[in-house]
Amino acid sequence: MHPRNVWQAMSAPGFLLSAWPWRAAAYLVTGAVAGAVTLVGIVAAAAAGGVLAVVVVGLPLLALTALAGIPVAQVERHRLRLVDRDPAPGRHRQPTAAGPWAWLTTRLRERATWRELGYALLFAGLLWPVDALVVTTALALPLSTVATPLLMATVGEGEEAKVLKQWTVTTWPTAFGMAVLGLLLLALGAYALGLAAGARAELTRVLVAPRDGDLGARVVELTRSRVRLVDAFEAERRRIERDLHDGAQQRLVALTMALGLARLDAPPGPLADQLAKAHGEAGKALEELRELIRGIHPKVLADYGLKAAVDDAADRSLVPVDVRLELSGRLPRAVEAAAYFVVCEALANTARHSGADRAEVTGGHRGGRLFLEIRDDGRGGAEAGEGSGLTGLADRVSVLGGKLSLSSPPGGPTLLRVEIPCEWTERFA
Repeated sequence: MHPRNVWQAMSAPGFLLSAWPWRAAAYLVTGAVAGAVTLVGIVAAAAAGGVLAVVVVGLPLLALTALAGIPVAQVERHRLRLVDRDPAPGRHRQPTAAGPWAWLTTRLRERATWRELGYALLFAGLLWPVDALVVTTALALPLSTVATPLLMATVGEGEEAKVLKQWTVTTWPTAFGMAVLGLLLLALGAYALGLAAGARAELTRVLVAPRDGDLGARVVELTRSRVRLVDAFEAERRRIERDLHDGAQQRLVALTMALGLARLDAPPGPLADQLAKAHGEAGKALEELRELIRGIHPKVLADYGLKAAVDDAADRSLVPVDVRLELSGRLPRAVEAAAYFVVCEALANTARHSGADRAEVTGGHRGGRLFLEIRDDGRGGAEAGEGSGLTGLADRVSVLGGKLSLSSPPGGPTLLRVEIPCEWTERFA
């Protein structure tokens, strides 16, 4: 398995013989150079902008100084590849409109822009000198120690050599001993370079290229995709309901009428009995189909909205239901469908399990949210997770950004509350 970053490389055998120490050294060296260039650029732009601000020309320079973190962060994300092979995405949003002004306003409003500017200032003022110091201590000094015999043979004319300009070596055994010591220091320096480069890379990731930098965008896109799936699901339900209503149901109606007419024309006898039986079975099939269509997506919900659909569900309930919904318009179709099926499931549970004498459905639209409450006077003790059918509806409500809560203490009453954020799509006059 190939290491993905310098930390994994350091924990694996063969680190000293791999390219990772040199990659770490290259990362720190380029960091020192890039940091020095960043310092000069920021100071020059800020100074020029401050001097020229009195004649307005300096204001664009000051704005560019505020955006200096963007190119610096881009360079840093590319440099990260030296010590970290994981993707280093940016966190900037796409402008909502075309043109430089839209781009500029989008960037100035983003937190990522100011975080990158803060990193650029930290990079220019503190980080690059640290990079240079680490490289000098961990690489340059051990290499100069390793070169002691070479220095003695060339510069010292075979008689002496200065080690780090501090100690004088006058014998060859001592010179070669210093070279061996330099090799040991170089091995330690390789790990020091790896540690420093890994720490710098982690700091860079935190500020300008986090591994979950696009997590927010992914969450937003995931939420949008779930909403799109719900909309597509509702559209498919409506299509199936329409096809059944306009196709299969009409054919069954025609078949039932034809059987009824044939039954009237047939003489008494076995044939008339069979026609009567077929006519009754066709009527039952038609009724079951109508119930199926109503369960898929009731036409009253599509045509007249949530309030009419809830009134219809209350009329069909085995338990008497009082409905008090204050809705003065139409809501998004996905919201209406989710709220309707929650009401239907709650009323079905009330009829099957609660032993209630009466139920009520209340609610309305306030403050950009749809509120619904379904209450009954039954025995209570209901739980949403035990086959009530409300668990899937709770997931469906949560996709829309809403929440479903159930209160059903033993002895009752049972209260189911639904809250979904939404806006009107159509207001009634």
